[in-house]
Amino acid sequence: MKNVETSYLRNQFLIAMPHMADPNFAHTLTYIVEHTPNGAMGLVVNRLQDLNLADILEQLRPETGPTASSQQVPIYNGGPVQTDRGFVLHPSGPVFQATVDLGEVSLSTSQDILFAIADGAGPAQSLITLGYAGWEAGQLEAELADNAWLTCPFDADILFNTDSEGRLGAAAARLGVNLSLLTSQAGHA
Repeated sequence: MKNVETSYLRNQFLIAMPHMADPNFAHTLTYIVEHTPNGAMGLVVNRLQDLNLADILEQLRPETGPTASSQQVPIYNGGPVQTDRGFVLHPSGPVFQATVDLGEVSLSTSQDILFAIADGAGPAQSLITLGYAGWEAGQLEAELADNAWLTCPFDADILFNTDSEGRLGAAAARLGVNLSLLTSQAGHA
């Protein structure tokens, strides 16, 4: 019997295949924060919400008026789980009350990073999401086997320097793939 080693996708992108039927993930690019035998967690990084950082800060510190710059910071829909919880991806280096270093990028989940960004003292680049995507043990592996996703190595340039509408195509192009030419039929040897 062949011993199959599982490959985990932490710090990778998931590219939704064009035939993805789930409205939470159709046409999305997802950054995988964690992937273990117990499941996976990711953040959708290309689906804007009709909110900005000023809208969030209005709830967190109503006594302080929003800064002009916070009105220009978009908020993304990170996924369908805990949509009231915030996550901030930013280049590694700055550490806040709740920061996890993921390598080339860090994830912060405490309010102090939002205040720092609004006050001009936060990381120079960041992406703020509400909610996350979660998979139970074996679920993501099954979706990959069903041809629902392509995987792509993480590229900070795509995350921080490509506009939200262009991120999915940029990740696919990094693989040499044109998503409009893909089919839902999977080949099996």
